[in-house]
Amino acid sequence: MEADLPRYDISKDYAWNYDHAPDPVPIRLPEFPGTWEFLGREVNSPIGIPAGPLLNGRWILYYARLGFDILTYKTVRSGAHPCYPLPNLVPVQTGPLRGTEDVLDVATRMTGSWAVSFGMPSAEPDEWRRDVERTKLELAAGQLLVVSVVGTAQPGWSIDELAEDYARCAKWAVESGADAVEANLSCPNVESRDGRLYREAEAAGTVAATIRREIGSTPLILKTGHLAESSAIEALLRHVEASADALSMTNSVATRVRGTDGALLFGGAKRGICGAATREASLEQTRVFQRHIDELALEIKLIGVGGVFTAEHVQDYLKVGAESVQIATAAMVDPLVAWRIREAWSAGSTEDGHHWLR
Repeated sequence: MEADLPRYDISKDYAWNYDHAPDPVPIRLPEFPGTWEFLGREVNSPIGIPAGPLLNGRWILYYARLGFDILTYKTVRSGAHPCYPLPNLVPVQTGPLRGTEDVLDVATRMTGSWAVSFGMPSAEPDEWRRDVERTKLELAAGQLLVVSVVGTAQPGWSIDELAEDYARCAKWAVESGADAVEANLSCPNVESRDGRLYREAEAAGTVAATIRREIGSTPLILKTGHLAESSAIEALLRHVEASADALSMTNSVATRVRGTDGALLFGGAKRGICGAATREASLEQTRVFQRHIDELALEIKLIGVGGVFTAEHVQDYLKVGAESVQIATAAMVDPLVAWRIREAWSAGSTEDGHHWLR
């Protein structure tokens, strides 16, 4: 299937894209064979979108009609928060990233990876709560709505105060109809504590426990960033195991970005690199997390995120332990990527003849 479908316009700012969400496209989707679950709920497929491309309910419904079944509402806050100025998405030149890179050069066109710089913007709570409620009612059977939330750290706040702000947003999300809540503990583009909590195991445990008290049995996902050290992975798992149902890999791999004039973009600060360049690192992180989960006999599920463009990539994540797989960059570049993955999966084999495991 070929079509020039609308997509996020990187030349326009966040507010313009928020207000110009495309209308849903009526297309016939290839069936996704097999029986699939997401945190105990039956879903049509394991294909989803992480917090990022789905700015509001209209964007969610657009992608829901294009074959994505686990849809994450872009991270929201307890108060309105502005987006960073342009540029927000900058293509970069890079191969696979490992987290040791310092600087990448910009690319003249998108070849699979870009630097992301939004800063976790949010509409007013009254706006996003109404929007979540409306959106949930319009999703089809077998599709689930996850709402990503973040606390907004204030000067002098303790971790308990930050955790309460996370929990406030999570409670509102559940009251508005969210099937699951994602606590965003990772954003390489902000300097505040909420962007690096995945590296503070005890603090992450405090946030998760506080949210759990507010949302009851609603599934709780924790979004993590790039974490390669086994000791840090085990510490995080031990501190969140009593509260979290799943962990979402990997936010991005952060580096600085150099423009064509040799000057550093974004004031010289690091920005998260998303897309194809993160696939190998995220797959390895998912594999290592699953090994620790098995060794500790935990019930935590994993959500594979990072550099997924094809059905083979989906298969790769499922093979290393992910229960579901989420796609951001490829979905923004090619809105039909889920359709293509479903078509390939339905056919039952890769181009070289290897059959899917399921």
